[in-house]
Amino acid sequence: MIKDIYQRILRKIAYSVPGGFSIRPMLHRMRGVHIGKDVWISQYVYIDEIHPESVFIGDNTTIGLGTLIIAHFYWGPKKKNNDGKVKIENDVFIGPNCVILPDVHIGKEAVIQAGTVVSRNVPSGTLWGAPKAGPIAGVTVPLTKNFSSDQFRKGLRPLNINRAL
Repeated sequence: MIKDIYQRILRKIAYSVPGGFSIRPMLHRMRGVHIGKDVWISQYVYIDEIHPESVFIGDNTTIGLGTLIIAHFYWGPKKKNNDGKVKIENDVFIGPNCVILPDVHIGKEAVIQAGTVVSRNVPSGTLWGAPKAGPIAGVTVPLTKNFSSDQFRKGLRPLNINRAL
Protein backbone atom coordinates (compact mmCIF):
# COMPACT_ATOMS: atom_id res chain seq x y z
CA MET A 1 0.00 0.00 0.00
CA ILE A 2 2.73 2.51 0.97
CA LYS A 3 4.82 1.41 -2.02
CA ASP A 4 1.82 2.07 -4.33
CA ILE A 5 1.32 5.56 -2.88
CA TYR A 6 5.07 6.27 -3.21
CA GLN A 7 5.02 5.18 -6.89
CA ARG A 8 1.97 7.34 -7.63
CA ILE A 9 3.57 10.41 -6.03
CA LEU A 10 6.75 9.86 -8.07
CA ARG A 11 4.69 9.48 -11.27
CA LYS A 12 2.79 12.69 -10.60
CA ILE A 13 6.05 14.59 -10.01
CA ALA A 14 7.68 13.07 -13.11
CA TYR A 15 4.66 14.07 -15.20
CA SER A 16 5.52 17.78 -15.19
CA VAL A 17 8.89 18.41 -13.55
CA PRO A 18 11.71 19.75 -15.81
CA GLY A 19 14.60 17.50 -16.79
CA GLY A 20 13.75 15.24 -19.74
CA PHE A 21 17.22 13.64 -19.80
CA SER A 22 17.74 13.64 -16.04
CA ILE A 23 15.02 14.11 -13.44
CA ARG A 24 12.06 12.50 -15.24
CA PRO A 25 13.95 9.30 -16.21
CA MET A 26 15.39 9.09 -12.69
CA LEU A 27 11.94 9.36 -11.07
CA HIS A 28 10.51 6.69 -13.39
CA ARG A 29 13.47 4.40 -12.59
CA MET A 30 12.71 4.88 -8.89
CA ARG A 31 9.15 3.75 -9.66
CA GLY A 32 10.47 0.54 -11.25
CA VAL A 33 10.42 1.40 -14.96
CA HIS A 34 13.40 -0.19 -16.75
CA ILE A 35 15.09 2.74 -18.54
CA GLY A 36 18.34 2.65 -20.50
CA LYS A 37 20.86 5.48 -20.82
CA ASP A 38 20.42 8.76 -22.71
CA VAL A 39 16.62 8.52 -22.70
CA TRP A 40 14.52 11.69 -23.18
CA ILE A 41 11.08 11.65 -21.56
CA SER A 42 9.06 14.76 -22.40
CA GLN A 43 6.62 16.40 -20.03
CA TYR A 44 3.10 15.03 -19.58
CA VAL A 45 4.16 11.46 -20.36
CA TYR A 46 2.10 8.86 -18.48
CA ILE A 47 3.90 5.57 -17.81
CA ASP A 48 1.71 2.83 -16.31
CA GLU A 49 0.84 3.68 -12.73
CA ILE A 50 0.06 0.20 -11.43
CA HIS A 51 2.76 -1.87 -13.19
CA PRO A 52 5.73 0.41 -13.94
CA GLU A 53 8.02 -2.65 -13.69
CA SER A 54 6.38 -3.98 -16.88
CA VAL A 55 7.74 -1.13 -19.02
CA PHE A 56 11.18 -1.42 -20.68
CA ILE A 57 12.71 1.56 -22.49
CA GLY A 58 16.02 1.11 -24.36
CA ASP A 59 19.02 3.43 -24.75
CA ASN A 60 18.89 6.64 -26.81
CA THR A 61 15.10 6.67 -26.94
CA THR A 62 12.89 9.76 -27.16
CA ILE A 63 9.33 9.76 -25.83
CA GLY A 64 7.27 12.72 -27.03
CA LEU A 65 5.07 15.13 -25.14
CA GLY A 66 1.75 13.74 -23.89
CA THR A 67 2.46 10.08 -24.68
CA LEU A 68 0.71 7.31 -22.71
CA ILE A 69 2.43 3.97 -22.08
CA ILE A 70 -0.02 1.43 -20.69
CA ALA A 71 1.17 -2.03 -19.62
CA HIS A 72 -2.10 -3.50 -18.32
CA PHE A 73 -5.84 -3.66 -18.87
CA TYR A 74 -8.02 -5.02 -16.10
CA TRP A 75 -10.63 -3.89 -13.63
CA GLY A 76 -10.56 -4.37 -9.90
CA PRO A 77 -7.72 -4.73 -7.44
CA LYS A 78 -4.06 -4.79 -8.46
CA LYS A 79 -2.96 -8.22 -9.71
CA LYS A 80 0.27 -9.67 -8.36
CA ASN A 81 1.32 -11.14 -11.71
CA ASN A 82 0.79 -8.82 -14.63
CA ASP A 83 1.21 -10.52 -17.99
CA GLY A 84 1.22 -7.26 -19.97
CA LYS A 85 4.55 -5.75 -20.92
CA VAL A 86 5.72 -2.89 -23.11
CA LYS A 87 9.21 -3.14 -24.58
CA ILE A 88 10.73 -0.22 -26.43
CA GLU A 89 14.13 -1.06 -27.93
CA ASN A 90 17.17 1.21 -28.42
CA ASP A 91 17.22 4.30 -30.66
CA VAL A 92 13.41 4.61 -30.90
CA PHE A 93 11.62 7.93 -31.46
CA ILE A 94 8.02 8.18 -30.24
CA GLY A 95 6.28 11.35 -31.39
CA PRO A 96 3.98 13.51 -29.27
CA ASN A 97 0.59 12.28 -28.07
CA CYS A 98 1.05 8.61 -28.87
CA VAL A 99 -0.64 5.76 -27.00
CA ILE A 100 1.37 2.57 -26.49
CA LEU A 101 -0.91 -0.30 -25.43
CA PRO A 102 -0.08 -3.48 -23.45
CA ASP A 103 1.90 -6.36 -24.97
CA VAL A 104 3.60 -4.15 -27.56
CA HIS A 105 7.22 -4.49 -28.65
CA ILE A 106 8.69 -1.55 -30.57
CA GLY A 107 11.78 -2.62 -32.49
CA LYS A 108 15.17 -0.91 -32.63
CA GLU A 109 15.37 2.38 -34.57
CA ALA A 110 11.61 2.57 -35.14
CA VAL A 111 9.92 5.96 -35.45
CA ILE A 112 6.32 6.33 -34.25
CA GLN A 113 4.37 9.14 -35.93
CA ALA A 114 2.77 11.74 -33.64
CA GLY A 115 -0.71 10.84 -32.45
CA THR A 116 -0.41 7.12 -33.26
CA VAL A 117 -2.11 4.41 -31.19
CA VAL A 118 0.28 1.45 -31.15
CA SER A 119 -1.70 -1.74 -30.52
CA ARG A 120 0.63 -4.30 -32.11
CA ASN A 121 4.35 -4.93 -32.48
CA VAL A 122 6.41 -2.51 -34.57
CA PRO A 123 9.31 -4.00 -36.58
CA SER A 124 12.81 -2.54 -36.23
CA GLY A 125 13.69 0.33 -38.54
CA THR A 126 10.06 1.15 -39.38
CA LEU A 127 8.22 4.47 -39.62
CA TRP A 128 4.89 3.57 -38.00
CA GLY A 129 1.67 5.57 -38.10
CA ALA A 130 -1.74 6.01 -39.62
CA PRO A 131 -2.30 7.35 -43.13
CA LYS A 132 -2.43 11.11 -43.28
CA ALA A 133 -5.65 12.71 -42.15
CA GLY A 134 -7.94 14.03 -44.80
CA PRO A 135 -11.54 14.98 -45.58
CA ILE A 136 -14.22 12.43 -44.70
CA ALA A 137 -17.49 14.27 -45.22
CA GLY A 138 -18.95 17.70 -45.84
CA VAL A 139 -20.53 19.40 -42.83
CA THR A 140 -23.83 21.19 -43.48
CA VAL A 141 -24.93 21.49 -39.83
CA PRO A 142 -22.24 22.57 -37.32
CA LEU A 143 -21.55 20.50 -34.23
CA THR A 144 -22.33 23.19 -31.65
CA LYS A 145 -24.70 23.65 -28.74
CA ASN A 146 -27.24 25.15 -31.16
CA PHE A 147 -27.81 21.80 -32.92
CA SER A 148 -28.25 18.23 -31.71
CA SER A 149 -25.73 15.52 -32.53
CA ASP A 150 -28.51 13.84 -34.53
CA GLN A 151 -28.94 16.99 -36.66
CA PHE A 152 -25.16 17.12 -37.18
CA ARG A 153 -25.04 13.45 -38.23
CA LYS A 154 -27.94 13.84 -40.65
CA GLY A 155 -26.26 16.92 -42.13
CA LEU A 156 -23.06 15.09 -43.09
CA ARG A 157 -22.48 14.64 -46.83
CA PRO A 158 -20.04 11.89 -47.89
CA LEU A 159 -17.16 12.93 -50.11
CA ASN A 160 -15.88 10.79 -52.96
CA ILE A 161 -12.19 11.42 -52.39
CA ASN A 162 -9.39 8.87 -52.75
CA ARG A 163 -7.51 9.01 -49.44
CA ALA A 164 -4.53 6.90 -50.53
CA LEU A 165 -1.04 8.00 -49.48
